[in-house]
Amino acid sequence: MEPMKKNTSIKCTVSQCKYNMVTEDYCSLNCISVGTHEANPTVPECTDCHSFVKRTGCE
Repeated sequence: MEPMKKNTSIKCTVSQCKYNMVTEDYCSLNCISVGTHEANPTVPECTDCHSFVKRTGCE
């Protein structure tokens, strides 16, 4: 398995995601997919990172 490298273009503070660098607030993916769970999103809370994958061992 190739070691993760931080992508300085994608900040991320979700340490429960397997792509988060944990020691730094960055994502290790080359790109992410962002979507919404709302019919008419109007605030940041309406958006979701569709690239999220739960890190093994996180409750």
